[in-house]
Amino acid sequence: MSLFNMNSKNLLNTFVELIRRTSSDLPVDVVSAIEKGLLTEKRDSIAHKTLQMILKNIDIAREKSLPMCQDTGTPVFYVNYPAKVSQIDIKKKINQAIKESVYKLYLRPNIVDTLTGKNLGDRTGPGYPVINFEEWKKDYIKVILMLKGGGCENVGTQYALPDSRVNAVRDLEGVRRCILDAVHKAQGRGCSPGILGVCIGGDRVSSYEESKRQLLRSLDDRNKNPVLGKLEQSIMRDANKLGIGPMGFGGRTTLLGVKIGSLCRIPPSYFVSVTYMCWAYRRRGFEYENEKVKRWLY
Repeated sequence: MSLFNMNSKNLLNTFVELIRRTSSDLPVDVVSAIEKGLLTEKRDSIAHKTLQMILKNIDIAREKSLPMCQDTGTPVFYVNYPAKVSQIDIKKKINQAIKESVYKLYLRPNIVDTLTGKNLGDRTGPGYPVINFEEWKKDYIKVILMLKGGGCENVGTQYALPDSRVNAVRDLEGVRRCILDAVHKAQGRGCSPGILGVCIGGDRVSSYEESKRQLLRSLDDRNKNPVLGKLEQSIMRDANKLGIGPMGFGGRTTLLGVKIGSLCRIPPSYFVSVTYMCWAYRRRGFEYENEKVKRWLY
């Protein structure tokens, strides 16, 4: 097994570079989806002009290494690591990188204490950043970072079926009704066009966690479960007929993607959890081995 020097400056610099890339540059699959949406909108319509401005914003952020949104989001890390690597050491490096990234203006210093409203200054504190650890048998570290904006996080929601409000029973049609209801209620408040991460099943906590984890998938992938894959395509088609459009101004591009997973559940519970991601679908990652980046992800 490869040994990792957790005191290495290389690893800290890699985390800082990960934050810079995630904050200032969208993955190719996301940009391609926005460009595809632009082609579906009527030329010179508000929807068309909005998507043009979004693409221009992406170009400027990439060129100048500046955050592409004033809301630099909640940093959510997913870390896979070998057994001999310490979670404590990784967490320490991530917190150091967060502080350095605030100094370099890749992140805004806008984390506040919930009870007092006092700004904590460097974006570290109870619950921030969010770090999900999972040990694996491979001999290298893999880290994925998602910057989750507050506006789109506010319109995420969870349903417990059956739900008479949307006439949803415990079947896939009921699931479909819930997801489309979530899109309709969000309108433009989630900074559409959006991407949905969905989980069917689990308990209240695991269902939300899995719905967010679904957002780590590439927009152009295919669901390994053909039933869920068909449901993803159906919801994409129906949601883009709602006329909500970019930023809620109307149009054909309401969603850029739908990613659905499922977890086992106990018979009394049937949850449908919907995590909404804005167009600034910021996710990046790296694989790290032998004191250097093995591969950048996305």
